Amino acid sequence: MIKLTFCLVRAPHLTPEAFQDYWLNKHAPLVLSVKDVLRIRQYVQSHSLSPEYAEAMRRSRGGPEQFDGVAQLWWDSMDVIQEIAADPEARKAQRALIEDEKTFIDLARSPAWWGEDHPIIMDGKSVFKGA
Repeated sequence: MIKLTFCLVRAPHLTPEAFQDYWLNKHAPLVLSVKDVLRIRQYVQSHSLSPEYAEAMRRSRGGPEQFDGVAQLWWDSMDVIQEIAADPEARKAQRALIEDEKTFIDLARSPAWWGEDHPIIMDGKSVFKGA
């Protein structure tokens, strides 16, 4: 499985509450409406809790301010991603998602990257297959 992880910073005109409401109640249904053409296997939104919960950890690590949320989307393979890129209907769906994202996400401050999961612990049990 291939995963796209998108670390979201809200658009400056939105409060954290307005951002999370829009993302969950407006953007999520849009993603659902194009899931088949984009061949999305899984989509998860992780909404940040109040920054006070993370402040001590952030300070102890010297880290940056927290993101407003993280979106994760899974596909079967990079071959599928390449097939989607060549499909006109999929490109149309991707454009619709990006246009909507521009209304509530500060895209310039929201890194996104492709990765592959390597499970270590699942359901409290080690599944590590490493050396």
